[in-house]
Amino acid sequence: MADSLISIKGLSAGVDGETILHGINLNIKRGETHVLMGPNGAGKSTLGNVLMGNPVYELEEGSILFDGEDITHESADKRALRGMFLSFQNPLEVPGLTVDAFIRNALRVKNGKPVKFMQYNRELTETMKILGIDPSYADRDLNVGFSGGEKKKAEILQLLMLKPSFAILDETDSGLDVDAVKTVSLGIKEYQKREDGALLIITHNAKILESLKVDYTHILVKGKIVASGDASLVEKISKEGFEEYIA
Repeated sequence: MADSLISIKGLSAGVDGETILHGINLNIKRGETHVLMGPNGAGKSTLGNVLMGNPVYELEEGSILFDGEDITHESADKRALRGMFLSFQNPLEVPGLTVDAFIRNALRVKNGKPVKFMQYNRELTETMKILGIDPSYADRDLNVGFSGGEKKKAEILQLLMLKPSFAILDETDSGLDVDAVKTVSLGIKEYQKREDGALLIITHNAKILESLKVDYTHILVKGKIVASGDASLVEKISKEGFEEYIA
């Protein structure tokens, strides 16, 4: 089995002087899907933000290696260029920038060269079709006036077009109706077809995981990983909740 794509060792971090994460250790290899579950306030989103290099969060101890290189103190934009991707619980609205223009510009920056127009348009159309998104959606300003489901679809569209090596999906199913959850799940499944891509899915709801291949599940409580297992741990949490793990 290949070496870890991302390796987190002894990671402690927080915000405004308050420590939220305590000694996190986690290794994720290419092709693997890891699920991070836990009660509200456990530090799940904090971990996603720290991995992505959000400057709001203070890294106190530990290290983060990505593809064998130390990125512990790298900025978020450099991590993105390396192939890291973070979806947000509440994506920001960006007036004046269309979904199409955003994705094209992101691809240009990522690849360091102009986007081939016809190839890009063909791929965008095919990807939108997979997600059941109307083509006119591409000409709308990014997230402006979007419903919760539309915002999440836009993020999954970005995921499939940008093809990151490592994607962190933070509560992607939050506030979605059944149909939107199915669409988002379909998009994640499409990403999983890549053998070189890895996923960390942060959620407290097992619904979105039902049709996905899950390799490892981790339970985060009070900033510590208190249990790890395979996909069966998701089923256990779905039935019994987190009570067993909350001291």
